[in-house]
Amino acid sequence: MELLQLQYFRKVAELEHMTRAAEELRIAQPALSKTISRLEEDLGVPLFDRKGRQIQLNAFGRAYLRRVETALNALEDGKRELEDLAGAEKGRVNLATTTHKCFSDRIGDFLGMHPGIRLQISQAGEQEKRDKLLSGELDLCITFPPIEQPGIEGISFLTEEILLAVPSSHRFAGRSSIRLSEAAGEAFICIQSSNPFRKMTDQFCRQAGFAPDIVCEVDEHSAVGHFIRAGVGIAFIPETLVDRIGFSFHVLRIEEPVCRRTYQIAWQKERYLSQAAREFRDFLVQSF
Repeated sequence: MELLQLQYFRKVAELEHMTRAAEELRIAQPALSKTISRLEEDLGVPLFDRKGRQIQLNAFGRAYLRRVETALNALEDGKRELEDLAGAEKGRVNLATTTHKCFSDRIGDFLGMHPGIRLQISQAGEQEKRDKLLSGELDLCITFPPIEQPGIEGISFLTEEILLAVPSSHRFAGRSSIRLSEAAGEAFICIQSSNPFRKMTDQFCRQAGFAPDIVCEVDEHSAVGHFIRAGVGIAFIPETLVDRIGFSFHVLRIEEPVCRRTYQIAWQKERYLSQAAREFRDFLVQSF
């Protein structure tokens, strides 16, 4: 059994399609098929069910894939650790966030202090971040709500208030705080329903005893600012973004219920974390 066989098997198991796997691996399909057949001969069991030109990972294949993933990830981590020790890694860190706006200043500060470290930053949804952490595609992710899943560890580093933003001419504009139940019946501008922030604010409204009357849904908070200024409605705004949105409106602290969110930086528990990734994690936690 060779390492190349295991790498090829993992790719075929991922795609369940021999032609596409051969294209991604950049080898001829007959050579790939022969490699998989040899692996099955060595193991003494078929790893795929074959129906004509269709292949599907079977129970043997699923059980073996778990072990192959563990072995290959361990070898990849070992290589990274050696590269770290030899100085060849040059500080690469793969990081994903839900939003860049809250942390761009801190990221810039870190890179200014560590010019030899390169951050590869992507934006991803919560499930995608979980999957990529567990697969080893990510070193770290910044997320809310905190991830609670076996195999993932994290540190909560920032808790912020969620405020209620209203147009400057609104009847609430002369106040500094509000009970959320007082906003029942108001027109709300909301982030799209698939966004974790929206799920959180919907829960706040349920706690206050009402469902928001949503007149507008947008992709991001900067668009919320436009519609508040136009007098379309009111909206929930994270306190860390108030100054960044750049529009004039009035914000109120919500007295009841407690409206806060907590950010976490997370990583895969069993995976080797490079010195550069550890330095970024520790800097982010300490800076808040």
